[in-house]
Amino acid sequence: MTPLTVQPKTIADPIRAGLARGWKVFGGPHSQAPEAMQCDVAIVGSGAGAGISAEMLTRAGLSVILVEEGPLHSSSDFHQLEAEAYPSLYQESAARKTADKAITILQGRCVGGSTTVNWTSSFRTPPDTLGYWRQHFGLDGFAVADMAPWFAAAERRLSIQPWLAPPNDNNELLRQAAQRLGIEASVISRNVKGCWNLGSCGMGCPTNAKQSMLVTTLPAALDAGARLLVQTRVQSLLVENGRVQGVVALGMGADGVPEAARRTRITARHVVVAGGAINSPALLLRSNAPDPHERLGARTFLHPVVISAALFEQRIAGWQGAPQSIYSDHYLHTQPIDGPMGYKLEAPPIHPVIFSSTLAGYGREQARMLGQLPHSHALLALLRDGFHPESVGGRVRLRGDSTPELDYPLTPFVMEGARRALLSMAELQFAVGAKEVVPVHEMARGVTSWREARALIAGLPMQPLLTRVVSAHVMGGCGMAADPRQGVVRPDGTHWQWENLSVHDGSVFPTSIGANPQLSVYGMAARLTAGLVQRLGGRPVPLDAPA
Repeated sequence: MTPLTVQPKTIADPIRAGLARGWKVFGGPHSQAPEAMQCDVAIVGSGAGAGISAEMLTRAGLSVILVEEGPLHSSSDFHQLEAEAYPSLYQESAARKTADKAITILQGRCVGGSTTVNWTSSFRTPPDTLGYWRQHFGLDGFAVADMAPWFAAAERRLSIQPWLAPPNDNNELLRQAAQRLGIEASVISRNVKGCWNLGSCGMGCPTNAKQSMLVTTLPAALDAGARLLVQTRVQSLLVENGRVQGVVALGMGADGVPEAARRTRITARHVVVAGGAINSPALLLRSNAPDPHERLGARTFLHPVVISAALFEQRIAGWQGAPQSIYSDHYLHTQPIDGPMGYKLEAPPIHPVIFSSTLAGYGREQARMLGQLPHSHALLALLRDGFHPESVGGRVRLRGDSTPELDYPLTPFVMEGARRALLSMAELQFAVGAKEVVPVHEMARGVTSWREARALIAGLPMQPLLTRVVSAHVMGGCGMAADPRQGVVRPDGTHWQWENLSVHDGSVFPTSIGANPQLSVYGMAARLTAGLVQRLGGRPVPLDAPA
């Protein structure tokens, strides 16, 4: 597995080209940010919601400043090396965990946010999720027909379409297994253009094929005059006389520690918070935002993920090719949305570091599995949380140093769904000839038949820290609702108590999505930003208008 080294002379680097053209970027290795700045809209974050908002606002003729706590990296810096990517591009070096350490959370921490490092899977918000929001949270204007134009615009803007290349072997086995068991399986849409099919999406795209915010909306906004502060954390909202006046930001050292001497005060007509679930509610908590109904930080959801590993006689090479290209919603569609927890099945990429750090066990047994990495297969199940009275998600809190943590209890209801998911994945893997299946659980062992797997999984204690749980999807914490007793923001994204503050990211979702959420964030942010442009007096500009 020799990493591809991409030289700037071979592939154009739009970020370095933009900096050479004179983009206004401050912080980190760039010019120090002024002590005071002004704009029409200050945007906290630079990921999915922030990028969409920034492009639309600047095209509307409004002045925009984005503040990102992570660094600005580009294709010239992406070498397909896990040892480089995780410390430089992810929250807490890809080791962010829930308060009890039972769930590992992968979130981006760089310009472009998680869109820079995700696996490109793109799904519209499922109709049953939108229906649930309408019924339980009063979101009447968010039906499938209402959201379809916004999703379509995002799909055009970001080249989102079904992946037409043959799936890699890791995904092909899921397709074949579903066919043999007679269950549905479909092709995943991806936000790529001219993809080289390298498989290193989670380490930053070295060819700029992934149409992340890093190479699409953010360059468009910067070309239109937006300003960007990097390696700069918004410590608090600037509130005077009961009104948000802007933000207070601190420059950060290379070690990620804020430096009080490097303080910037940004005054703005309006502030858009788009730092992602966990960070967005944390900022409002640090700013003592009004929370009369104790909704802030609550109902934060993860799509808790459990994994089933398998070994095959044939070579799988799960690190090669599009990371995710096949999925099955069979186990979502066979469960009522508010019934026992359903789950979406996908195949994750198998890279050495992320595989070894996710596998259960240690010592000789783990070494045995890693020694067979080329023949390893993996399935993951995204558990659809947030729709049942026993699935209320978690709560974002602040540590003593004001940094956030998520308390997310893995309740018996959640773990019962996890057990069923492990059974489903083992059955699929044996259906296509796995010689051994290993449920990723500290007390599991490798089994060689579906009958043996049923007995093993039925007897596993489904408890936190024993069952290995991960997540890359964080939603909620600043939930949207038509009634202030149920949410933090209104249906137009504005805060219920602070009218010149909006939230434009996945934290506004009242439940999880039940699918990889990036396209849901794009569509939601586009809709909310169009309304904000109108309220601020900007000229209407559709998301997919030419620059």
